[in-house]
Amino acid sequence: MHAANLLIDYYDRLPASIAACVDDLEPVRSDIGFSPGYHLPALDADVERFLSVATARWEPLGEYGEHRLTLLDLTGNPATGTTKTFASLMIVARAVEYIRRYGEAVTIFSPTSANKGVALRDAVLRAIEAGLVRPDQLRTVILAPGSCLAKLRSSRLSTDPELRELNPMLVYNGPEPEQVKALGRAFADKYAGDLRANGENLWYSLDLANYLVADTARAYFEHAASPVAGPRLHAHAVSSAFGLLGYHRGRDVLESSGASSQEHRPASLLVQHLGTPDMVLNLRNGSFDRAGLPQYALTDGLYRQSADPRFPAVTYDPDEVLDPTFYTHRPATSPSMNAIIERSGGDGIVVSLAECVARYPQVRELLAGTGCELPADFRTLREWSLVMAMTGVLNAVDRGLADDWRDVVVHGSGRYTSADYTPLEPEAMTEVATVEDVAAVVCR
Repeated sequence: MHAANLLIDYYDRLPASIAACVDDLEPVRSDIGFSPGYHLPALDADVERFLSVATARWEPLGEYGEHRLTLLDLTGNPATGTTKTFASLMIVARAVEYIRRYGEAVTIFSPTSANKGVALRDAVLRAIEAGLVRPDQLRTVILAPGSCLAKLRSSRLSTDPELRELNPMLVYNGPEPEQVKALGRAFADKYAGDLRANGENLWYSLDLANYLVADTARAYFEHAASPVAGPRLHAHAVSSAFGLLGYHRGRDVLESSGASSQEHRPASLLVQHLGTPDMVLNLRNGSFDRAGLPQYALTDGLYRQSADPRFPAVTYDPDEVLDPTFYTHRPATSPSMNAIIERSGGDGIVVSLAECVARYPQVRELLAGTGCELPADFRTLREWSLVMAMTGVLNAVDRGLADDWRDVVVHGSGRYTSADYTPLEPEAMTEVATVEDVAAVVCR
């Protein structure tokens, strides 16, 4: 087993990561859009304390069939249990450096399905507690769909009255969870100028580059822990595949420096669920149309198909939502991920809840002793990312979809149970339905 802090240990490489992801490092300071730029604070003791939870582990899992399995565990921050920690810490670090340089307040505004919002709130709190900023200088506003309420967590941002007011948690209960993105964008477009006039910069942080930089360090860690020497496949449960895209940008840096070669670039396996199989559909069919799903027939109380090995052989419901975290339809990242897979190999597979439940004892045994142990009762699981990825890999091996790759690396991007956190208090949530509802809370 190898361990590292992906941000502290590779802090000196982050400028190269940034250069691989963006063209301009400088801030955008206007009424119609704001970004703090990509300058990072010096790595002093306070910044190291802030970044201390950005840990990762490279954990061999043994063999399955003819394949060696390895877990890249990215769930080490107990305050989040997901890989969203890394990007959120980088986002907040950039905001901290902007505040120090310009003396202006920053509000990070983000729609989320849940995990990203939890991680951003944790990162903001860590910056405050590390003494990097004052509470009035940096705050975050999170907008989440009501379908994900069970994933939202209590912290000092919700229990401290002052911090709760500065860092509101907004909940949208409309019929389409992904509508939080459109609502958030509409609010930012209408009110960013007003907030800037009052001395506050509203940072609508959904730009892809904000999430790529931190994930480049996955490639650096892999290169240190286990340099690629043969056919290797990276598997990841994805909604928009930000993590894999970031990993491949890190590979770009390694290859351009001569540390590795394109010949050794690993392939990618996209794992999705039936609620949003869009990236797999687009990869296989060139379209997001659900007409590309195989036809399921109800037999003995379960829906079954055998026409396409890349989709569940059995499911309780062809339209099920296995985990509401994976909620993105028609992701704009599909063309980029398709191009990477076309160049370096890979595939996509969709899993069902029935398949995850059937595989659960086997997956639990594989993960025993890794620090990513699963509970005996899967009903207490609140984040299915890791189980989805493991199930997708085992299915892919059994169905001959992974035959070209001896080594399989599973990105452990999320795993937590109901026992791992205290749910967010009702008094810390505000229900919103319109742009004006959001403004009433944010434009205080």
